[in-house]
Amino acid sequence: MTFYGGGFIQGSAYFTIPPSAYPILNVSSDSNIVFIYPNYRVNAFGLLAGKEVDADPHSDTNAGLLDQRAVIAWANKYAAQFGGDPDDVSIWGQSAGAGSVVAQVIADQDYAPGTLGSGARFSKALASSPFWDKTYNATAPEAQWNYDTLVNRTGCAGADDTLACLKGADVQAIRDASLFIAGSHQYNTSSFTWAPVVDGKFIPQPLSLAAAQGRVNGEQAFGMYNTHEGENFIPGLSNSTFDAWLTGFLPGLSKCELDAVRRNYPEAGTSETIPSYNSTTIRAGLIFRDVVLACPAYWMAGAAPRGSWLGEYSISPAKHASDTYWASSRPFLNMMFVYTLY
Repeated sequence: MTFYGGGFIQGSAYFTIPPSAYPILNVSSDSNIVFIYPNYRVNAFGLLAGKEVDADPHSDTNAGLLDQRAVIAWANKYAAQFGGDPDDVSIWGQSAGAGSVVAQVIADQDYAPGTLGSGARFSKALASSPFWDKTYNATAPEAQWNYDTLVNRTGCAGADDTLACLKGADVQAIRDASLFIAGSHQYNTSSFTWAPVVDGKFIPQPLSLAAAQGRVNGEQAFGMYNTHEGENFIPGLSNSTFDAWLTGFLPGLSKCELDAVRRNYPEAGTSETIPSYNSTTIRAGLIFRDVVLACPAYWMAGAAPRGSWLGEYSISPAKHASDTYWASSRPFLNMMFVYTLY
């Protein structure tokens, strides 16, 4: 099963030629893999949080992720009728699709509103460049800003019940407001804004804590990130604008903690696969990569109880999604499934 990327802003499982998940289809077409490519809700439709949503018994803060959970449960129930093994479901994704994999790995398996998603289980998790943006609490100021802005831009600000008003709002008005929210921080603080939230229900705690405690789903995991992929998300920066970007990108850190980030990511330095750099873009890119992509891959994979694999793709240009070119190679994918899934 594969979840599509798109920064949790956009994406779909719409079938095109070639299909957006063509590397996996290449393998599944002549092997014993049963391939499932589901849709799930994104942006305001799938990831709206805030105190109003969190407090409403008829609403869910991570609705798009619950869509995914329901599909996993569907696979558990019906895979055998398609020649699959319901006890050996694997989930895979790239970018926000991989972030979705992370979410399912740390999700509370017992939480399921109504009957959707009840009993969902998988054995293997693969995350290629998992886009795990800053995951705030469901009622944190950052999540509440999304809600309040959506309310204001859809004409619901004066309603007695703003959540009820949103549920009846024009779909296009929600789309337009959602894209405004997504773009509001993309080119200044490198945030796509829409992201999973820690709601104490479906996602009970942050990834770092779940990994440290070994409270994860699945048995085996594979994580991958690319050397220069953080640079894809960095606005044009100079030494004089770096500090403003850093404080905006990591708003929850204290001055002392921000100083530690500057020391560990100096203006000129090295990394594990970069012999030397003297570029603000590379510096900021490494910070973004490690916070949003590399560390999530490391934590998610490392917490798997029955073995894990972590890889860094460093073939130039090694930007975000560079590795997917090689993933279209059938030998590469066969190797991945052999060594990671079986």
